[in-house]
Amino acid sequence: MQPPSTLPDAVRLAREDAFAVPLDQIDVTKPRLFQNDSIGHYFERLRRDDPVHWHHNEFYGGFWSVTRYQDIMAVDTNHAAYSSDWTHGGISLFDAPMDERLQMFIAMDPPKHDEQRKAVSPIVAPVNLAQMEATIRQRTARVLDGLPRNEPFDWVQRVSIELTTQMLATLFDFPFDDRHKLTRWSDVATSIPGLDHIVESMEARSIELGECLAFFTRLWNERVNAPPRGDLVSMLAHAPATRHMSPQEFLGNLLLLIVGGNDTTRNSITGGLLALNKYPEQYDKLRANHALIETMVPEIVRWQTPLAHMRRTALEDFDLNGKTIKKGDKVVMWYISGNRDE
Repeated sequence: MQPPSTLPDAVRLAREDAFAVPLDQIDVTKPRLFQNDSIGHYFERLRRDDPVHWHHNEFYGGFWSVTRYQDIMAVDTNHAAYSSDWTHGGISLFDAPMDERLQMFIAMDPPKHDEQRKAVSPIVAPVNLAQMEATIRQRTARVLDGLPRNEPFDWVQRVSIELTTQMLATLFDFPFDDRHKLTRWSDVATSIPGLDHIVESMEARSIELGECLAFFTRLWNERVNAPPRGDLVSMLAHAPATRHMSPQEFLGNLLLLIVGGNDTTRNSITGGLLALNKYPEQYDKLRANHALIETMVPEIVRWQTPLAHMRRTALEDFDLNGKTIKKGDKVVMWYISGNRDE
């Protein structure tokens, strides 16, 4: 991180604003701070002055923001004290009504989380990825070769989303011509009805997610009665931990895999391109030494942090870096901050 004295004027002023706000008024959930790229200054302030920070707003209620790497790790690994289970609120900052909460293994605690996760983890095993390498290279080359030259175009739509959607369809063995349904369902699943205008109501959201469940139920019925295969639907259908899921749990895990494969990857592809253009000397290093790609990939994930935060709920009173977390409190691990911890 650059020292304040060397920052460009606009960035320096934004940082000064962040360090001038009273601590009790800092609300790192404000979309505006992400949109204008000033959120990093507020996290820098919290890491320095209040790394376990309590705030209350009208939309989310009260919550703790955990912003230092070591504190985030302390919360993330202590399943006895901090729960991600959907019955306690899950991983989202917003407390959805109980009947609207989706059951998925990322919103479960061990051992059930571990058992269900194990059902699909072979899809990203090194040996399986190696078998897909030629396909990935071929598709990437085709997409890049098809881009227009000397005219503006939407990189997110033409590259980030398209490449990600193609690979999602492959991992699910989803009908390739219908693959854009996966992108739509991912967007709908993460939408805030009426605010981001992806869907305008919870009813409309439920209808589209019901279509997702119906489509995948047909695929499930085909594959549960066939020998096990290497796609995600077949893995879920044949694994002991997932083959008897309820429809809602099936939908929850589907959406977890769709969103997890869609949002994170397309954000990393986009954020990586942006970073290489913002810091051309880094791009020059990569072009001069292609071996750096092995460390560039995890560095882009750190730099971009495609998943900004995740929530836990305290199961008991607990002391964290001098603050007393009360039973039932929301605890938000800001990965985007931990990845910038000095």
